[in-house]
Amino acid sequence: MNVRTDKLNSEFKRLIVEILTKKVKDPRITEMFTILDVDCDKELSSAKVYVSVYSVDPAKAANTFTAIKENEPLIRREISKSMHIRKVPEFRFVSDTSMEYGQKIDELLYEINKKDGNGR
Repeated sequence: MNVRTDKLNSEFKRLIVEILTKKVKDPRITEMFTILDVDCDKELSSAKVYVSVYSVDPAKAANTFTAIKENEPLIRREISKSMHIRKVPEFRFVSDTSMEYGQKIDELLYEINKKDGNGR
């Protein structure tokens, strides 16, 4: 990656969070979420946006993620208004479950350690 792309990725990430939290009024966004990363291609034609939704209810998490994805045209419009670049990429939102996976591994390791400590 080059420095310009890295700067754009960082700015896109900041703006997407700002737009989703302040300008998007979608009632389906009920759960807490984080934009983990934005990965834009060199041509600025598309960018993957990695989203993690935190929820104990999988259905609410899915609804929140769907709402975020479906608001992509609004996000692009708002970014186009605030940034002075020729082309705003098409954003593809990707659900990132790495944090959930890590938490599950931690829980399993805790259970193993607990059993080893009590059983031996």
